[in-house]
Amino acid sequence: MGKFLLVGLLLVATPAISQLYSRLDSVMRATTQPTLPGAALLVIANGKIIYRNGYGLANVKTKSLITSRTNFRMASISKQFTAMGVLLLEKEGKLSLDDPLTKFFPDFNPHVGQQVRIRHLLTHTSGILDYESVMDPNQHRQLLDSDVLTLLKKRDSLYFKPGSQFRYSNSAYCLLALITEHVSGQSFASFIRQHIFQPLHMTKSTVYEAGKPIANRAMGYRQKADAFVFSDQSITSATKGDGGVYTSLVDYQKWNVALWKGTLLNLNLALKHVGKAIPQTLDSYYGDGWFYRNPNNPILFHSGSTCGFNNYVVSIPSKKFLVAYFSNKATNKTNAASLVKILADAEYPELTDILTLDDLTQ
Repeated sequence: MGKFLLVGLLLVATPAISQLYSRLDSVMRATTQPTLPGAALLVIANGKIIYRNGYGLANVKTKSLITSRTNFRMASISKQFTAMGVLLLEKEGKLSLDDPLTKFFPDFNPHVGQQVRIRHLLTHTSGILDYESVMDPNQHRQLLDSDVLTLLKKRDSLYFKPGSQFRYSNSAYCLLALITEHVSGQSFASFIRQHIFQPLHMTKSTVYEAGKPIANRAMGYRQKADAFVFSDQSITSATKGDGGVYTSLVDYQKWNVALWKGTLLNLNLALKHVGKAIPQTLDSYYGDGWFYRNPNNPILFHSGSTCGFNNYVVSIPSKKFLVAYFSNKATNKTNAASLVKILADAEYPELTDILTLDDLTQ
Protein backbone atom coordinates (compact mmCIF):
# COMPACT_ATOMS: atom_id res chain seq x y z
CA MET A 1 0.00 0.00 0.00
CA GLY A 2 1.43 3.37 -1.00
CA LYS A 3 2.35 6.03 1.53
CA PHE A 4 -0.25 8.41 0.08
CA LEU A 5 -2.99 5.87 0.76
CA LEU A 6 -1.84 5.24 4.31
CA VAL A 7 -2.04 8.96 5.02
CA GLY A 8 -5.54 9.12 3.59
CA LEU A 9 -6.69 6.16 5.66
CA LEU A 10 -5.22 7.55 8.85
CA LEU A 11 -7.30 10.67 8.38
CA VAL A 12 -10.56 8.73 8.27
CA ALA A 13 -9.74 5.36 9.85
CA THR A 14 -12.82 3.84 11.49
CA PRO A 15 -14.01 0.22 11.56
CA ALA A 16 -16.65 1.06 8.94
CA ILE A 17 -14.14 2.75 6.64
CA SER A 18 -11.65 -0.10 7.06
CA GLN A 19 -14.37 -2.57 6.10
CA LEU A 20 -15.34 -0.44 3.09
CA TYR A 21 -11.71 -0.27 1.99
CA SER A 22 -11.47 -4.07 2.21
CA ARG A 23 -14.61 -4.55 0.12
CA LEU A 24 -13.41 -2.14 -2.59
CA ASP A 25 -9.95 -3.67 -2.62
CA SER A 26 -11.41 -7.14 -2.90
CA VAL A 27 -13.26 -6.18 -6.10
CA MET A 28 -10.17 -4.52 -7.56
CA ARG A 29 -7.98 -7.55 -6.85
CA ALA A 30 -10.57 -10.01 -8.09
CA THR A 31 -11.04 -8.23 -11.42
CA THR A 32 -7.41 -7.51 -12.34
CA GLN A 33 -4.32 -9.62 -12.83
CA PRO A 34 -0.72 -8.48 -12.41
CA THR A 35 0.25 -9.46 -15.96
CA LEU A 36 -2.76 -7.94 -17.75
CA PRO A 37 -4.25 -4.47 -18.33
CA GLY A 38 -6.06 -3.26 -15.25
CA ALA A 39 -7.61 -0.29 -13.50
CA ALA A 40 -7.17 2.47 -10.94
CA LEU A 41 -9.69 3.54 -8.33
CA LEU A 42 -10.03 6.67 -6.21
CA VAL A 43 -12.71 7.13 -3.55
CA ILE A 44 -12.97 10.32 -1.50
CA ALA A 45 -15.59 10.76 1.23
CA ASN A 46 -16.08 13.96 3.20
CA GLY A 47 -13.02 15.34 1.47
CA LYS A 48 -10.75 12.52 2.73
CA ILE A 49 -9.16 9.79 0.66
CA ILE A 50 -10.42 6.36 1.66
CA TYR A 51 -9.06 4.50 -1.36
CA ARG A 52 -6.52 5.34 -4.05
CA ASN A 53 -4.70 2.53 -5.81
CA GLY A 54 -4.04 0.85 -9.13
CA TYR A 55 -3.72 -2.76 -10.26
CA GLY A 56 -2.46 -4.41 -13.43
CA LEU A 57 -0.31 -3.13 -16.26
CA ALA A 58 -0.41 0.28 -17.89
CA ASN A 59 1.60 -1.11 -20.80
CA VAL A 60 1.75 -4.85 -21.38
CA LYS A 61 4.81 -4.54 -23.62
CA THR A 62 6.96 -2.57 -21.17
CA LYS A 63 5.40 -4.14 -18.04
CA SER A 64 4.87 -0.70 -16.48
CA LEU A 65 2.44 -0.83 -13.56
CA ILE A 66 -0.78 1.11 -13.12
CA THR A 67 -0.49 3.58 -10.24
CA SER A 68 -2.39 6.65 -9.06
CA ARG A 69 -0.20 8.70 -11.44
CA THR A 70 -0.95 6.65 -14.57
CA ASN A 71 -2.52 8.78 -17.30
CA PHE A 72 -5.59 7.17 -18.88
CA ARG A 73 -7.44 8.39 -21.94
CA MET A 74 -10.64 9.88 -20.53
CA ALA A 75 -12.75 9.48 -23.68
CA SER A 76 -16.07 11.24 -22.99
CA ILE A 77 -15.09 12.31 -19.47
CA SER A 78 -13.03 14.84 -21.46
CA LYS A 79 -16.25 16.72 -22.18
CA GLN A 80 -16.25 18.35 -18.73
CA PHE A 81 -12.89 19.97 -19.54
CA THR A 82 -14.09 21.11 -22.96
CA ALA A 83 -17.18 22.63 -21.38
CA MET A 84 -15.11 24.38 -18.73
CA GLY A 85 -12.98 25.98 -21.43
CA VAL A 86 -16.09 27.40 -23.08
CA LEU A 87 -17.51 28.61 -19.76
CA LEU A 88 -14.25 30.37 -18.94
CA LEU A 89 -14.42 32.19 -22.27
CA GLU A 90 -18.00 33.19 -21.49
CA LYS A 91 -16.89 34.40 -18.04
CA GLU A 92 -14.31 36.62 -19.77
CA GLY A 93 -17.03 38.02 -22.06
CA LYS A 94 -15.42 36.56 -25.18
CA LEU A 95 -18.51 34.63 -26.27
CA SER A 96 -22.16 34.19 -25.39
CA LEU A 97 -23.89 30.86 -24.89
CA ASP A 98 -26.55 32.15 -27.27
CA ASP A 99 -24.06 32.68 -30.10
CA PRO A 100 -24.98 30.63 -33.20
CA LEU A 101 -22.56 28.37 -35.04
CA THR A 102 -22.44 30.78 -37.98
CA LYS A 103 -20.74 33.39 -35.80
CA PHE A 104 -17.67 31.15 -35.68
CA PHE A 105 -18.10 29.18 -38.89
CA PRO A 106 -19.65 31.54 -41.49
CA ASP A 107 -19.73 28.83 -44.16
CA PHE A 108 -21.84 26.48 -42.01
CA ASN A 109 -25.14 25.70 -43.71
CA PRO A 110 -27.39 28.56 -42.50
CA HIS A 111 -30.39 26.29 -41.90
CA VAL A 112 -28.33 24.49 -39.27
CA GLY A 113 -25.73 27.06 -38.27
CA GLN A 114 -28.16 29.86 -37.46
CA GLN A 115 -30.37 27.63 -35.30
CA VAL A 116 -27.73 25.83 -33.24
CA ARG A 117 -26.38 27.81 -30.28
CA ILE A 118 -23.46 27.11 -27.97
CA ARG A 119 -25.83 26.19 -25.13
CA HIS A 120 -27.37 23.51 -27.35
CA LEU A 121 -23.93 22.01 -27.93
CA LEU A 122 -23.15 22.02 -24.20
CA THR A 123 -26.38 20.19 -23.33
CA HIS A 124 -26.59 17.68 -26.22
CA THR A 125 -29.78 19.34 -27.44
CA SER A 126 -28.45 20.64 -30.76
CA GLY A 127 -29.86 17.91 -32.99
CA ILE A 128 -26.68 18.09 -35.04
CA LEU A 129 -25.73 14.96 -36.97
CA ASP A 130 -23.37 12.41 -35.46
CA TYR A 131 -20.10 12.65 -37.36
CA GLU A 132 -19.66 8.90 -36.98
CA SER A 133 -22.78 8.40 -39.09
CA VAL A 134 -21.67 10.59 -42.01
CA MET A 135 -17.94 9.84 -42.19
CA ASP A 136 -16.49 7.84 -45.07
CA PRO A 137 -16.75 4.13 -44.17
CA ASN A 138 -13.40 3.65 -45.91
CA GLN A 139 -11.68 6.32 -43.81
CA HIS A 140 -8.13 5.27 -42.91
CA ARG A 141 -6.62 8.46 -41.50
CA GLN A 142 -7.64 9.51 -38.00
CA LEU A 143 -10.28 12.20 -37.93
CA LEU A 144 -9.51 15.53 -36.28
CA ASP A 145 -12.00 18.06 -34.91
CA SER A 146 -11.49 20.11 -38.07
CA ASP A 147 -12.49 17.07 -40.13
CA VAL A 148 -15.71 16.86 -38.13
CA LEU A 149 -16.46 20.45 -39.09
CA THR A 150 -15.81 19.64 -42.76
CA LEU A 151 -18.17 16.66 -42.57
CA LEU A 152 -20.98 18.67 -40.98
CA LYS A 153 -20.88 22.24 -42.26
CA LYS A 154 -22.59 21.55 -45.60
CA ARG A 155 -25.31 19.33 -44.14
CA ASP A 156 -28.74 20.95 -44.23
CA SER A 157 -30.57 18.67 -41.79
CA LEU A 158 -30.85 18.13 -38.05
CA TYR A 159 -32.22 15.25 -36.01
CA PHE A 160 -34.68 17.67 -34.37
CA LYS A 161 -35.26 21.35 -33.66
CA PRO A 162 -32.43 22.60 -31.40
CA GLY A 163 -33.45 22.67 -27.75
CA SER A 164 -36.44 20.37 -28.18
CA GLN A 165 -34.87 16.98 -27.42
CA PHE A 166 -31.81 15.29 -25.91
CA ARG A 167 -29.45 13.25 -28.07
CA TYR A 168 -25.90 12.62 -26.92
CA SER A 169 -23.52 14.16 -29.45
CA ASN A 170 -19.78 13.79 -29.87
CA SER A 171 -20.08 16.15 -32.84
CA ALA A 172 -21.20 18.95 -30.52
CA TYR A 173 -18.11 18.75 -28.36
CA CYS A 174 -15.76 18.63 -31.34
CA LEU A 175 -17.35 21.87 -32.50
CA LEU A 176 -16.96 23.35 -29.01
CA ALA A 177 -13.23 22.64 -29.16
CA LEU A 178 -13.02 24.45 -32.50
CA ILE A 179 -15.01 27.39 -31.10
CA THR A 180 -12.53 27.55 -28.23
CA GLU A 181 -9.68 27.75 -30.73
CA HIS A 182 -11.45 30.37 -32.84
CA VAL A 183 -12.20 32.64 -29.87
CA SER A 184 -8.94 32.21 -27.95
CA GLY A 185 -6.52 32.17 -30.88
CA GLN A 186 -4.82 29.15 -29.30
CA SER A 187 -4.84 25.47 -30.10
CA PHE A 188 -7.36 23.59 -27.99
CA ALA A 189 -4.60 21.63 -26.25
CA SER A 190 -2.70 24.82 -25.42
CA PHE A 191 -5.83 26.59 -24.14
CA ILE A 192 -6.84 23.74 -21.82
CA ARG A 193 -3.30 23.46 -20.54
CA GLN A 194 -2.95 27.19 -19.84
CA HIS A 195 -6.40 27.87 -18.42
CA ILE A 196 -7.25 24.62 -16.62
CA PHE A 197 -4.33 22.25 -16.10
CA GLN A 198 -1.69 24.79 -15.10
CA PRO A 199 -3.83 26.83 -12.65
CA LEU A 200 -4.95 23.62 -10.95
CA HIS A 201 -1.42 22.14 -10.93
CA MET A 202 -2.54 19.18 -13.02
CA THR A 203 1.03 19.02 -14.22
CA LYS A 204 0.93 15.65 -15.99
CA SER A 205 -2.49 15.96 -17.66
CA THR A 206 -2.66 16.68 -21.36
CA VAL A 207 -4.83 16.71 -24.46
CA TYR A 208 -3.88 14.03 -26.97
CA GLU A 209 -1.90 15.15 -29.98
CA ALA A 210 -0.64 12.45 -32.32
CA GLY A 211 3.10 11.95 -32.10
CA LYS A 212 3.55 13.88 -28.85
CA PRO A 213 4.65 11.89 -25.79
CA ILE A 214 2.36 11.45 -22.79
CA ALA A 215 4.01 10.87 -19.43
CA ASN A 216 2.99 7.75 -17.48
CA ARG A 217 0.67 6.77 -20.30
CA ALA A 218 -1.64 3.77 -20.10
CA MET A 219 -2.12 2.00 -23.41
CA GLY A 220 -5.56 0.68 -24.29
CA TYR A 221 -6.61 -2.95 -24.72
CA ARG A 222 -9.74 -4.93 -25.51
CA GLN A 223 -10.72 -8.49 -24.79
CA LYS A 224 -10.62 -10.97 -27.64
CA ALA A 225 -11.64 -14.48 -26.69
CA ASP A 226 -9.62 -15.23 -23.53
CA ALA A 227 -6.89 -12.67 -24.14
CA PHE A 228 -6.45 -8.89 -24.21
CA VAL A 229 -5.17 -7.37 -27.44
CA PHE A 230 -3.69 -3.94 -28.08
CA SER A 231 -6.46 -1.47 -28.95
CA ASP A 232 -5.16 1.99 -28.13
CA GLN A 233 -6.31 4.03 -31.12
CA SER A 234 -9.09 4.07 -33.69
CA ILE A 235 -10.13 6.26 -36.59
CA THR A 236 -12.19 8.43 -34.23
CA SER A 237 -9.85 8.58 -31.21
CA ALA A 238 -7.79 11.62 -32.27
CA THR A 239 -10.60 14.16 -31.95
CA LYS A 240 -10.00 16.35 -28.91
CA GLY A 241 -13.16 18.09 -27.76
CA ASP A 242 -15.23 14.96 -27.33
CA GLY A 243 -12.61 12.67 -25.82
CA GLY A 244 -8.96 13.71 -26.02
CA VAL A 245 -7.93 14.37 -22.40
CA TYR A 246 -5.43 12.15 -20.59
CA THR A 247 -5.30 12.37 -16.80
CA SER A 248 -4.56 10.35 -13.67
CA LEU A 249 -6.24 9.77 -10.33
CA VAL A 250 -3.88 12.28 -8.72
CA ASP A 251 -4.69 15.03 -11.21
CA TYR A 252 -8.39 14.19 -11.43
CA GLN A 253 -8.61 14.61 -7.68
CA LYS A 254 -7.21 18.14 -8.09
CA TRP A 255 -9.83 18.83 -10.76
CA ASN A 256 -12.70 17.77 -8.50
CA VAL A 257 -11.43 19.67 -5.50
CA ALA A 258 -11.34 22.75 -7.74
CA LEU A 259 -14.94 22.08 -8.81
CA TRP A 260 -16.04 21.71 -5.21
CA LYS A 261 -14.32 24.95 -4.22
CA GLY A 262 -15.34 26.91 -7.32
CA THR A 263 -11.70 27.68 -8.08
CA LEU A 264 -12.30 28.36 -11.77
CA LEU A 265 -16.04 29.07 -11.56
CA ASN A 266 -19.10 28.02 -9.59
CA LEU A 267 -20.23 24.76 -11.20
CA ASN A 268 -23.64 24.70 -9.48
CA LEU A 269 -24.46 28.15 -10.85
CA ALA A 270 -23.16 27.12 -14.26
CA LEU A 271 -25.41 24.08 -14.30
CA LYS A 272 -28.43 26.20 -13.40
CA HIS A 273 -27.42 28.59 -16.18
CA VAL A 274 -26.82 25.95 -18.82
CA GLY A 275 -28.15 22.56 -17.70
CA LYS A 276 -31.24 21.04 -19.26
CA ALA A 277 -33.63 18.29 -18.25
CA ILE A 278 -33.50 15.07 -20.25
CA PRO A 279 -37.12 14.46 -21.35
CA GLN A 280 -36.87 10.67 -21.62
CA THR A 281 -35.72 10.23 -17.99
CA LEU A 282 -36.95 11.05 -14.50
CA ASP A 283 -35.02 13.74 -12.63
CA SER A 284 -32.01 13.58 -14.94
CA TYR A 285 -30.21 16.48 -16.55
CA TYR A 286 -27.17 17.29 -18.68
CA GLY A 287 -25.01 20.36 -18.74
CA ASP A 288 -21.40 21.44 -19.02
CA GLY A 289 -20.02 17.96 -19.62
CA TRP A 290 -21.97 16.25 -16.80
CA PHE A 291 -25.03 14.12 -16.36
CA TYR A 292 -26.63 14.97 -13.05
CA ARG A 293 -29.60 14.46 -10.79
CA ASN A 294 -31.19 16.80 -8.23
CA PRO A 295 -30.26 20.25 -9.57
CA ASN A 296 -30.32 21.85 -6.10
CA ASN A 297 -27.84 19.33 -4.68
CA PRO A 298 -26.43 17.63 -7.76
CA ILE A 299 -25.07 14.13 -8.05
CA LEU A 300 -22.73 14.35 -11.03
CA PHE A 301 -21.87 11.44 -13.32
CA HIS A 302 -20.07 10.70 -16.55
CA SER A 303 -18.55 7.72 -18.25
CA GLY A 304 -15.91 7.53 -20.93
CA SER A 305 -15.61 4.53 -23.20
CA THR A 306 -13.51 4.02 -26.30
CA CYS A 307 -11.61 1.32 -28.15
CA GLY A 308 -9.25 0.56 -25.27
CA PHE A 309 -10.54 2.37 -22.17
CA ASN A 310 -13.53 2.38 -19.84
CA ASN A 311 -13.92 5.08 -17.19
CA TYR A 312 -16.56 6.17 -14.68
CA VAL A 313 -16.74 9.17 -12.36
CA VAL A 314 -19.39 10.11 -9.81
CA SER A 315 -19.15 13.28 -7.72
CA ILE A 316 -21.37 14.71 -4.98
CA PRO A 317 -19.94 18.19 -4.38
CA SER A 318 -22.02 18.91 -1.27
CA LYS A 319 -20.53 15.85 0.44
CA LYS A 320 -17.06 16.23 -1.05
CA PHE A 321 -17.54 12.72 -2.40
CA LEU A 322 -15.85 11.30 -5.48
CA VAL A 323 -15.42 7.91 -7.06
CA ALA A 324 -13.15 7.78 -10.10
CA TYR A 325 -12.56 4.47 -11.85
CA PHE A 326 -10.18 4.43 -14.81
CA SER A 327 -9.45 1.26 -16.77
CA ASN A 328 -7.33 0.47 -19.84
CA LYS A 329 -9.60 -2.47 -20.66
CA ALA A 330 -12.44 -1.65 -23.05
CA THR A 331 -14.74 -4.30 -21.60
CA ASN A 332 -14.85 -3.47 -17.91
CA LYS A 333 -18.28 -1.97 -17.15
CA THR A 334 -19.44 -4.48 -14.55
CA ASN A 335 -16.45 -3.72 -12.34
CA ALA A 336 -17.38 -0.05 -12.01
CA ALA A 337 -20.99 -0.96 -11.31
CA SER A 338 -19.92 -3.34 -8.52
CA LEU A 339 -17.75 -0.67 -6.89
CA VAL A 340 -20.50 1.97 -7.02
CA LYS A 341 -22.99 -0.51 -5.55
CA ILE A 342 -20.66 -1.15 -2.61
CA LEU A 343 -20.53 2.59 -1.95
CA ALA A 344 -24.30 2.92 -2.32
CA ASP A 345 -24.90 0.11 0.15
CA ALA A 346 -22.32 1.46 2.59
CA GLU A 347 -23.33 5.08 2.98
CA TYR A 348 -24.50 6.69 -0.26
CA PRO A 349 -27.92 5.32 -1.32
CA GLU A 350 -28.26 8.25 -3.71
CA LEU A 351 -25.77 6.45 -5.95
CA THR A 352 -28.27 3.67 -6.62
CA ASP A 353 -28.86 3.34 -10.36
CA ILE A 354 -26.67 6.37 -11.16
CA LEU A 355 -24.83 4.29 -13.76
CA THR A 356 -28.08 3.90 -15.72
CA LEU A 357 -27.39 7.40 -17.07
CA ASP A 358 -24.61 5.77 -19.07
CA ASP A 359 -27.31 4.35 -21.35
CA LEU A 360 -27.98 7.90 -22.57
CA THR A 361 -24.55 8.11 -24.20
CA GLN A 362 -25.51 5.49 -26.75
